[in-house]
Amino acid sequence: MSKRLESLKSPSDLAKYSYSELDDIAQEIRDFLIEKVSKSGGHLGPNLGVVELTMAIHRVFQSPIDVVLFDTGHQSYVHKILTGRADGFDKLRQRGGIAGYPNRGESEHDVIENSHASTALSWADGVAKAFNVRGESDRTVVCVVGDGALTGGMAWEALNNIASSENLRLVIVVNDNERSYSPTIGGLATYLSTLRTTSGYEKFLDWGKGVLEKTPVVGTPIYETLHGVKKGIKDIVAPQGMFEDLGLKYFGPVNGHDIEALEHSLEQAKRYRQPVIVHVITEKGRGHAPAVNDEAEKFHAVGVIDPETGKPIKKSDPSWTSVFADEIVAIGHEREDLVAITAAMLGPTGLEKFQKQFPDRTFDVGIAEQHATTSAAGMAFAGLHPVVALYSTFLNRAFDQLLLDVALHKAGVTFVLDRAGVTGDDGPSHHGIWDLAISGIVPTLHVAAPRDGARLRETLREALDISNAPSLVRFPKGAVGVDIPAFERRDGIDVLYRGESADVLLVSVGSMAAMSVEAAAQAYREGVGVTVVDLRWVKPLPLSLITMAQRYKSVVVIEDGIKHGGIASTISELFRENDLQLPIHSIGIPLEFIEHSKRGEILSDLGITAQQITQQLVSWSIQSSQLKDDLFIEAKQPRVDENENRKPSH
Repeated sequence: MSKRLESLKSPSDLAKYSYSELDDIAQEIRDFLIEKVSKSGGHLGPNLGVVELTMAIHRVFQSPIDVVLFDTGHQSYVHKILTGRADGFDKLRQRGGIAGYPNRGESEHDVIENSHASTALSWADGVAKAFNVRGESDRTVVCVVGDGALTGGMAWEALNNIASSENLRLVIVVNDNERSYSPTIGGLATYLSTLRTTSGYEKFLDWGKGVLEKTPVVGTPIYETLHGVKKGIKDIVAPQGMFEDLGLKYFGPVNGHDIEALEHSLEQAKRYRQPVIVHVITEKGRGHAPAVNDEAEKFHAVGVIDPETGKPIKKSDPSWTSVFADEIVAIGHEREDLVAITAAMLGPTGLEKFQKQFPDRTFDVGIAEQHATTSAAGMAFAGLHPVVALYSTFLNRAFDQLLLDVALHKAGVTFVLDRAGVTGDDGPSHHGIWDLAISGIVPTLHVAAPRDGARLRETLREALDISNAPSLVRFPKGAVGVDIPAFERRDGIDVLYRGESADVLLVSVGSMAAMSVEAAAQAYREGVGVTVVDLRWVKPLPLSLITMAQRYKSVVVIEDGIKHGGIASTISELFRENDLQLPIHSIGIPLEFIEHSKRGEILSDLGITAQQITQQLVSWSIQSSQLKDDLFIEAKQPRVDENENRKPSH
């Protein structure tokens, strides 16, 4: 790290440098990011694109007095460097190191910890209004929006409210890099593209006035007519009119890599003392050839890579995503009614392969999960079977649409959730630990949790055969591992391991199967008989589970979702409804937000390892046996009539 970067402890430290020195610092920041992120993994491309923009913001505004908000918080690496956290990049996204998103625990300069896109404008509206109410009218809110975030409907709800508010000191910086995870999709992307290539309304009128005023007789009337119909001219030569029609002043487009030009526009916006949009053009991945030349979206976020070539250092094992990607292509050749939908994540969800084979049957709606879900319901009504592929954490955003547009209408839509369970590095907002609990309360929805690649292919096909109700297939992040064959399939339930005695029935949910089988084998050596089963479909629960469970002293459920409202809770409710009194123990994720760390470290902290599960199985088995013995002894004791020992009262 250069001495200048080491000296940056506060944004105010930038004030002493000239523009030529700032350009050198920008290059040093890029070199630093490439070096550090190549070792740790993280969001490299977005941050290489916002170096000068972040520097300019921190020179014009005084954080934390002025509040700087980032929509899609993965754009905040440069912000972290400028606020004195460069030392933390040696352990970026690792335990004990800095988070990959803003984090209030790290700095007073961070505000929004939720890293889901399209939310920051609503935050900005609220913060700016609060400043007005509290009489802190000299404080400005700066909201950096972009990387596809303006394709989200919530952003436009916020803009509609911001535009109707008076005296809000709010500067909205639209970071226009034409991409989110994938190239930005939709009408807004086309609109911003038009802005990039338009000379501008004011320049047009300046030229027209100069020429026409020299034209005898008709020149001045023609100019006045043009000025009178400026709304139409704006729409043709300067579509920023759309923003101004909302009541928002517009500056730009501005070269997002020219610090001096950026500062000039930001200073103007700051002085305006009303909501202002500053449209900035940046290049995602700037300064790093592998990122700039990347036609896919892999440089949005990277693993450990070679800093020169951008290629992964370690060859990846087959992933859950790749299994899904290959299988949906195979099914696509068999079924013409199959269509695929995603929200700006063709590559990350594996749908890129499907798109190449079936471009007319693939729909990327941008960062708009709510729209994707309801659009899928419409497609199902019209005779198609849509597959909506998302990260698990992003389904949270479309719960109302899942419940009332899809499930209520019994639409034949299949949701495929990647990165279910504990994901690790990206922190609390990206763990996929809520989907089982959320989906559990949705009527008509069928939910599958495959344990391996073979079961993923199997349950995906089974889901697509359900035409009169929605279905959901979930799987975790990372390598898929080897297939785990069943000892037998009994009434739809796979038996993976059978103990010699009927002590514990261990219900394994999804990818927890390998760990469950290992724990059962260890428990056998401790004298506890454990049978491991995989339901495959966890909603609705198979009624055959009731008959099977009656043979055991207790039931243990292992799942990678939150325990509160999860599969163990659902099984407990099923047993109660059927008068089956049996101890049920739950191993899963507690109801709390989990900070960034490696998946293995988090699971170990939570007691979800084969060794810790074995200890629990043995302990619970002993408790169950003692309880059963106590009940047996109590049942054998002769009843004593308490009245027999009472002395008559006088």
